Amino acid sequence: MARAASSSPPEAGVPATLEAVAAGVQACRRCELWREATQGVAGEGGAQARLMLVGEQPGNQEDLAGRPFVGPAGRLLDRALEEASVPRGEAYVTNAVKHFRHEQRGKRRIHQTPTAAHVSACRWWLDAERAIGRPRVIVALGATAALGVFGKATAIGKSRGRAFQLPDQAQAIVTYHPSFLLRAPDEARRKALYGGFVEDLRLAWKLAG
Repeated sequence: MARAASSSPPEAGVPATLEAVAAGVQACRRCELWREATQGVAGEGGAQARLMLVGEQPGNQEDLAGRPFVGPAGRLLDRALEEASVPRGEAYVTNAVKHFRHEQRGKRRIHQTPTAAHVSACRWWLDAERAIGRPRVIVALGATAALGVFGKATAIGKSRGRAFQLPDQAQAIVTYHPSFLLRAPDEARRKALYGGFVEDLRLAWKLAG
């Protein structure tokens, strides 16, 4: 897996299990983000989950814990999944980029959005997770996730509320990233965004049914 993780050809050592993906992510050298990250963070959930949730990248807490969506955005996601009647344990949760991109400012590590090159380099792992799990529905949480899922830029606001057919026969739903909701400027806006977010998750689960 270490050889595959540093190799460019997508067919070189393609992992056959999620355990192999996790091991490969730890050894990944496909871009430079591994140098400053604590560890790689692969996805979490059952290999045959009908629903896959794809976020942007690990945040500070995820980088330290080695698990996806365990920080503030993860807690908001958990609440929204519960309101949408989606059991998180029956979904596979991952990120488009597996290492934490950040800028060091004193003792703080400030989040930086991954570039298109980072997403492209890491798509090898996301495609492997998709091929292994074969989810019926993939939810792209935010623009970076949509870039990883579709391979092109996608306008979130214009794409919400409907399903897109993917080449592997899965359907894709595009919605906000939970951190976007947390950054909403006021309570009214945050409440409106959150309501739409829950509806998108409810639609995804219905389609995955």
